[in-house]
Amino acid sequence: MVLDLAKGTTFMFLTGLGIAGNTFVLVSYIYVFRGSEKKPIHLILIHLAFTNILMLFTKCTPRTIASFGWRNLLGDIGCKIVVYLERVARGLSISTTSLLTVVQAITISPRASSWGRLQPRSAWHLLPLLLFCWILNSLISMNLPFYIKNISSMNTSEFSESDNYCYFLPENWIIRWIFIALMVLRDAVFQGVMGLASGHMVFLLHKHHQQVLYIQNSKLLYRTPPEVKAAKSVLLLMLCFLFFYWADCFVSLYLFFSLLKDCVSVSAQEFMTLGYAIVSPFLLIHRDGYLVKSCHAQ
Repeated sequence: MVLDLAKGTTFMFLTGLGIAGNTFVLVSYIYVFRGSEKKPIHLILIHLAFTNILMLFTKCTPRTIASFGWRNLLGDIGCKIVVYLERVARGLSISTTSLLTVVQAITISPRASSWGRLQPRSAWHLLPLLLFCWILNSLISMNLPFYIKNISSMNTSEFSESDNYCYFLPENWIIRWIFIALMVLRDAVFQGVMGLASGHMVFLLHKHHQQVLYIQNSKLLYRTPPEVKAAKSVLLLMLCFLFFYWADCFVSLYLFFSLLKDCVSVSAQEFMTLGYAIVSPFLLIHRDGYLVKSCHAQ
């Protein structure tokens, strides 16, 4: 009982911290986006912050409620909605981070290059891509609502996996592996695109660094362009995402093959799932000068 209360309190604290950070980023970038200069990267960061809030809310809130012993608070419909949105938000997280990396790589590319020709003429031109991300991740998770039940409507002989407040019914193994394959393919494609764009950014930043050294040796005044600072921030965000993504994968594999699932390993896996959504807004606040000024103003 004490352990459940401690876990519930921790989840409540992390949820509040993450939602507060993402809400601050969301409101700040909406304010920036309402100005005269509507940059595509600002629209993507708004979407990323919203995705993080959705993921934290759907992942942490029900688990916090369950930790305090109110497992029957969600009905079957509530379980279906919460788990489905959680899975969609998780897919949107990798999709949006990949899109952010690609757009930033295009932004810092020379206009005459093959990457530079892909430069969106307006931030609104990214809306179809964001809509595509929603449709894709919604379809990949469409099997979930058919196999989710609330704990109050189940008996112990009917479930295969416990999720504290909702249970997953056994499903047809063909359907199960089809959707698992689709999720793996989605993650592989988006991470591949992310890696390609990041490699291109590293190459451009290296060339920029060489130019800076030349200018400094020539004793000329030089200021770092905001696009270069933004590119470094995006690379940091990408590394943060990859760290938590692969840490989550490794811990999940350990739990899958482990005979004894201790509470520490399960809690670590849950934290790794949420780590990017909690840490990423504070990385943005630290790196973005406007957000830092807004934070001091508040």
